[in-house]
Amino acid sequence: MQTTIERTLIGEMRDVPFASMNLSRETLDALRSMGIDDPTPIQSNAMPHLLQGKDVIGQARTGSGKTLAFAIPAIETVDPKQRGVQVLVLTPTRELAVQVGSVFNQVAGRRGIQTVLVFGGRGIQPQIAAIRRGAQVVVGTPGRILDLLRQNALRLDGLRMLVLDEADEMLDRGFAPDVERIISHTSSDRQTALFSATLPEWVQKTANKHLRNPVTVHVDPSGEDRAEIDHIAYDLPDGDKMTALTDLLNLRSEGSIIVFGRTKHGVKKLASKLEGLGYPVAALQGNLSQNARDRVMEDFRAGRVQILLATNVAARGLDITSIAQVINFDLPESPELLTHRVGRTGRMGRAGQAITLLGPEDAAKWRQLERGLAHRIPRGRWPGAQAAIDGTAEAMGSASPVERREVNLPRSQPRVERSESPPVQRRHQVICHECGEQAQVPFSPDPSRPVYCGACFQAEKHRRQRRTPRQ
Repeated sequence: MQTTIERTLIGEMRDVPFASMNLSRETLDALRSMGIDDPTPIQSNAMPHLLQGKDVIGQARTGSGKTLAFAIPAIETVDPKQRGVQVLVLTPTRELAVQVGSVFNQVAGRRGIQTVLVFGGRGIQPQIAAIRRGAQVVVGTPGRILDLLRQNALRLDGLRMLVLDEADEMLDRGFAPDVERIISHTSSDRQTALFSATLPEWVQKTANKHLRNPVTVHVDPSGEDRAEIDHIAYDLPDGDKMTALTDLLNLRSEGSIIVFGRTKHGVKKLASKLEGLGYPVAALQGNLSQNARDRVMEDFRAGRVQILLATNVAARGLDITSIAQVINFDLPESPELLTHRVGRTGRMGRAGQAITLLGPEDAAKWRQLERGLAHRIPRGRWPGAQAAIDGTAEAMGSASPVERREVNLPRSQPRVERSESPPVQRRHQVICHECGEQAQVPFSPDPSRPVYCGACFQAEKHRRQRRTPRQ
């Protein structure tokens, strides 16, 4: 049983950037459009082995970025010109299947790779039809996958990669026999990736039986990948973020500061206000030419400008170790982006600080973001700029006690990321919650809510109308 666990990277964590992984241009473009430029530890250490065709056991918690860690290598193995299922991802729940499928769709959409979701509780015939149209990636739950295999609607003899996501959770839900039956339908020369927060006996037995000389990557939040970052969220009852921000900037000391806004228009407006108040700021937003962007970055790196305002997408590619503080003026669209924002500080062994400003309108969004993180972020009422920078629990008055602690990076789970300020006519690729087919919608999808294709939306609307009693 120990043979599969011997080849481990515990204590040998590497920092391998995406640019060094020989990824396709389409994948790199997709990551940039998602505002993701730096891999998390599980991505940096697992992806190179998966890209080399090795079997991998990834031991990482929810919130580590593991979805992209296997999604990108899986997509890179797919031949877009070849019809038929080349990648199969098994998940314990349909909610996770939707989430994983959305990530695949985000990354693979530019290459014309078709991803199909299959799970119970929805009609099986539309899922069969989508597979028969030549889907290359199937993401689903074990029960529905077995149903498709029994009906000869799914063939796995040409499978290139099998992914078992949250294997310990599949065990807890009683899916172990189903997983074994599914694996028996796959080719023996497939590549296998197994991701699990823990390694109970069944998971280890499965690895021994079905993985070939796997590399084990263990991302331990209490170990090497910990960053010295204090992150605290502050409630502003009056919603006056501008006053709180200027108070923080007035107390800045050595080191640079990044202030994150949500949209390019918001960043431009905020920069104009701060410049009018006499603050030496520079802004990175999508409308800048490359030459203008280069000048801004040169000034920021050289320390001629210490305050940088940026959107998630415009800030991609930043690699500056002297950033002392990150201020979230606006909330990001997903936990993944929050992780990447906060991860701009606390680099190369330096201590860092992140402050998130919350107005009354941010309460619901913040709860949604926290649900996707691996831990709760300390939160309290705004105590004033000096106390916020000091980061003391006493400064938060009657709020719940807050302990200064190391914040584990990465903390978020990859999800569908929204681009900043999309044009009104922009179409977004989604996977229909009902039939599992790809569709286009004119709005940015919310990962927490189901999205339907046109036909299924009308059917769902009709069903709801029938359930609603007439007055």
